[in-house]
Amino acid sequence: MERLTHINDQGYAKMVDVSEKEESMREAVAKGSIYMKQETIRAVIEGKIKKGDVLSVAQIGGIMGAKSTSDIIPMCHNINIYGADLDFKIDEMSCKIDITATVKTVGLTGVEMEALTAVSVAALTIYDMCKAIDKEMVISNIHLFKKIGGKSGEFNFDLSNKKNICS
Repeated sequence: MERLTHINDQGYAKMVDVSEKEESMREAVAKGSIYMKQETIRAVIEGKIKKGDVLSVAQIGGIMGAKSTSDIIPMCHNINIYGADLDFKIDEMSCKIDITATVKTVGLTGVEMEALTAVSVAALTIYDMCKAIDKEMVISNIHLFKKIGGKSGEFNFDLSNKKNICS
């Protein structure tokens, strides 16, 4: 097994030194979903959530989450984010909102954690906005969908290739 990069010679956690890496354009796309009751998704669509416009607030929450990633994930580097955007697709038939976050930078390390955090915080924001009428919402399927840049190159999530996923 390959040696873990976040462990020092004494076996303690460390932040990886990226100072020798090449700067490059980096982009990460993460996805996730939040499932809710039919009446909850209808209230979101019709703008009847008392706390306000759910998706507008979730958009801001997701961007703030991306920008705050290094404050809440212990070994993440503080990264200058050059772009962060979220997209929400309401799937009324499946009673869910699909969330996609895209984060970009030019730097020494990637923005995968920032994109994942953006999706997570956006989903949590939706939960917070709607919890008064639905405490049974389920946040799921948060995953890295795509990454571009860096030494390891491009990554694309392939759900059909489950060899690395334990079930």
